[in-house]
Amino acid sequence: MTAHDELRLLPWSGPDGKPCYLSTDDSNSHLSRLADGTEAIQLGLAHSLVTHALNILDDEAVDADELRDLFAGLVGALRDTLRVATSRGHRLPSSESSAQRGDANCVASAQPDASTTW
Repeated sequence: MTAHDELRLLPWSGPDGKPCYLSTDDSNSHLSRLADGTEAIQLGLAHSLVTHALNILDDEAVDADELRDLFAGLVGALRDTLRVATSRGHRLPSSESSAQRGDANCVASAQPDASTTW
């Protein structure tokens, strides 16, 4: 089993709304693969919602109900995406162990470039 500080945050909540965690050394276990697949679905849905939102922004005839539905979907997708990012961030090697392995230069910039459109 993994150490307590190496628990994987799963991409779903328990029945009481609290986070669920996985403790395993096997990244290919059934539950790990289920979590990976769920994260992929959540990120795909977030991508689709952003694409839809960009189309809605160009539509001057959109009504308030459609905007509310879109907003609710985007909030849910953002929540799921943040959970995925948190989970994956916790599973990254620490900066100390990365530096020891010579991986310190593998960190990418999170700043969008000038061609990024929102």
